[in-house]
Amino acid sequence: MALTALSRVLGMLRDMAFAYFLGAGGLMDGWAIAFKIPNLARRLFGEGAAASSLIPVYSEQLHCDPQKANRLAMSVATAVFVLLTAVTLLGEAFIWLYYHFMATHDGARLKLALTGLMLPYMVLICVVAILGGILNTHRHFAVPAAAPAVLNVFLITGLCLGSWVLALPQRTTVFVVSAAVVLAGLVQIGMQVPPLRRLGVSLRPAWDVRSEPFRRVLFLMGPMILGLTATQISTLINDFTALWLSGSAEKGESFSLLGHAIRYPLWEGAVSHLFYAQRLYQLPLGLFGVSLATAIFPDMSVDAAKRDFDSLGRTISWGMRCTVFVALPATVGLWLVSRPVVAVILERGEFTRADSAATAVTLSFYVLGLAGYFAQQVLTRAFYALQESSVPARTAVIAVAIGAVLNLVLVWPLGSGGLAAATAVCSYVQVAMLAIALRRRLGSAVLVGIGRALRDTALATVGMALTVGGVQYLLSESSRVLSLGVAVLAGASVYCVLARLLRIEMLSLFLGKRRYAAV
Repeated sequence: MALTALSRVLGMLRDMAFAYFLGAGGLMDGWAIAFKIPNLARRLFGEGAAASSLIPVYSEQLHCDPQKANRLAMSVATAVFVLLTAVTLLGEAFIWLYYHFMATHDGARLKLALTGLMLPYMVLICVVAILGGILNTHRHFAVPAAAPAVLNVFLITGLCLGSWVLALPQRTTVFVVSAAVVLAGLVQIGMQVPPLRRLGVSLRPAWDVRSEPFRRVLFLMGPMILGLTATQISTLINDFTALWLSGSAEKGESFSLLGHAIRYPLWEGAVSHLFYAQRLYQLPLGLFGVSLATAIFPDMSVDAAKRDFDSLGRTISWGMRCTVFVALPATVGLWLVSRPVVAVILERGEFTRADSAATAVTLSFYVLGLAGYFAQQVLTRAFYALQESSVPARTAVIAVAIGAVLNLVLVWPLGSGGLAAATAVCSYVQVAMLAIALRRRLGSAVLVGIGRALRDTALATVGMALTVGGVQYLLSESSRVLSLGVAVLAGASVYCVLARLLRIEMLSLFLGKRRYAAV
């Protein structure tokens, strides 16, 4: 969690650098869309499908025959590398053809060029995610958690090098940063090698694709592509919806549909506002939600492999109570301070006051789904530990479909905030379906203690909210940095004190005074 926190802090600095140098215009829209494509592949094939489908089967094989487990892991890594290399080559060919023969606007050509430059990162980062999953199975979390920090360092360096050292135009700097993404992927792979070798994992290409364990991984992988990445797919749909429904100087203020001129509900820069808002709400999600799910997934896999469903139910219950303990105050807190947070972190350089206002509105809708995003991480992995990936896949399809419809409904009255609201609703729809299905599968133990956790956490959160609101009112005439800093510290302190008075067990767990296995 500490290394994840470091990565998130560097990620915040990275976003501050992007806001300072590029702002929230068409150029930043292009980079955000181009980067989202290979980054989504990491979620789908790396962290989302390949690594999550590999860990349960790899855990079983490691317990029985470490040599076969190693060959399975290398076969999966090799297969993903070959598959995504082929996809990348086809993608590059399509981008070249579209760029030269179909792209009519300069903005479209920019997005295509940036996507083509960063597309190889899709292969690299997916291999990194698989190797990181292997390390996590061996209870080695440090290097996989530190790998994202490398990308952030390279991006910050690329921005500063292009803008300050070389004094390049903004358009050229964007290409320098895109090249830095690919270089970072190579370094991230290199980081995984030493700890894997120390653990006895042989890093040689393998092609044992006809083995029964590989087929099980493959069987799990397909549904997992949807099941674990519903929120990421929803945010990508948000970005493309914003791209298509944004007016610009090139596209004009309206588009024609069935002979009628319809005014665009958004304007150029909306994709950037979504990007910055996503980065801010993903800070607590990555720091606590993903870290929590990553840490308990190997334990859930071992419990499932042993058919110890009582222990599995307790682990899931603990994960859900942790979700409530962190997500509820994070939701209320971020909603209360969304405007000053955006202003303090991003509002400088090319990022204007109007950009802050638009991003804050979008963020306030995204954070409403924070508890859903947290719970998705735990509940989907519970099914994957059971090697039952069809339920998360079905629920994800339903949730994403609902979100896509809500995008088109809410974007007109709420702008980019409507797209964020659709994602929040989508997360809770999937969580409700997953919880019902899991309760039927394992019994009521999976939700034991959730009611009390909700009650006590809500009481502590109310005290925190009153404190934050009071501090903001009292320091309304002070600087934004001072007001925000005091409000956050005071709110967090009050929340911890109330959690202790209410004897919320999660507080002791997060302070390291108890282990969840003993709960």
